[in-house]
Amino acid sequence: MSSDYIKKEKEAAKPLQFWTNFKDKHPNAAQFLVFFLLSNGVTVLQIVLMPVLRSWFADTALIFTDFQIWQVGQSVDGSAYYIFDYPAGALADGGGGGLAYFLAVQISIAVAQIINFFAQRNITFKSNTNPWMAAFWYVIAYILITIGAAAAQGFYKAPIYDLFMDTWGLGQTGETLADIITMVINAAISFWVFYPIFKIIFKQVPEETKER
Repeated sequence: MSSDYIKKEKEAAKPLQFWTNFKDKHPNAAQFLVFFLLSNGVTVLQIVLMPVLRSWFADTALIFTDFQIWQVGQSVDGSAYYIFDYPAGALADGGGGGLAYFLAVQISIAVAQIINFFAQRNITFKSNTNPWMAAFWYVIAYILITIGAAAAQGFYKAPIYDLFMDTWGLGQTGETLADIITMVINAAISFWVFYPIFKIIFKQVPEETKER
């Protein structure tokens, strides 16, 4: 075996050795970094999937189906404030996307979070506890976070779409950019809320403890 080959192998192994050393010295920081990278991958998936689903649903009657539920008071302009607020009609025509928009958002989030569950459990936290119990609490957390994020969306969704589509006059391009930004904001909310929850539900129990 040539010295050049051995040298190249050593060079290639340096990043892995650096990561191993970093993980040993800073386990919590390494865990958070892996969580961060996987979460961003999931966010990219949502960003790609949501416009695709919206384009599919836009060709159906769902876009003209009003979906406004769970009123919680009023907005600053006096209109009713709904946790899930998707009035009928295309966004370009002043509507809220209707049931089509709601389904595009929720399906893309659901698909991403299912992938996120397995990735975070097996890669980030390497959990070996009961997966069904973890899945149960994950679903509960997902529902609560979805409701909270939807309620928060009422504050930023309309201004973002108005800015890109009307104020800046970007039309369809502006709508796509607004889709991306609202999805990134939604993902950011989930990111900071899910991490402490994952620390609780994705435990790593020593094997001797499990056997007792």
